[in-house]
Formats: sequence, structure tokens, C-alpha cells
Amino acid sequence: MAMIVQHNMSAANANRMLGITTGQQSKSTEKLASGYKINRAADDAAGLAISEKMRYAVRGLNRASLNAQDGISVVQIAEGALNETHSIL
Repeated sequence: MAMIVQHNMSAANANRMLGITTGQQSKSTEKLASGYKINRAADDAAGLAISEKMRYAVRGLNRASLNAQDGISVVQIAEGALNETHSIL
């Protein structure tokens, strides 16, 4: 008894391309929805590392600015106390 095997290469290729296109569409939709150029390390590992380093630098500078403002406030309070002491004397 002879067995006939039929294979539709065009359909298999179309199915493979559909999977690839669906994956690309998913990535594009994720980028559009988030608004970020880099959503994960797979998008751009070096760019993500640079971005994170810059993010931490900005966070540190913001903290330094707040610390400086707190220091200015302390000096202003001390100045007010000294002025009050001077006026009492």
C-alpha cells in the first residue's frame, strides 16, 4: 500500500512569516504604549546601561540639591537666632 504525503510549503512559510510579523507588531505596540525607546535590555543593552547610569546621576544631583536647600534653611535659622540674640543684648 502506497502512502502519499502532501506538504504545502507555501502555507508553512506563510505561517512562519505570520509568527515573525506578530512578534514584531507586539514589540512595536509595546514601544508605542510605553513611550520609551528602550523597554528592556534586549532592545539596546548598552543604551539601557547608559540610561540607567544617567538616571542615577540625575537622582543623586536632585538629592544634592535638596540637601543644599536644607543646609541653607539651617543657616537662615541660625542667622535668625543670632539676630534675635544680638537684639536682646
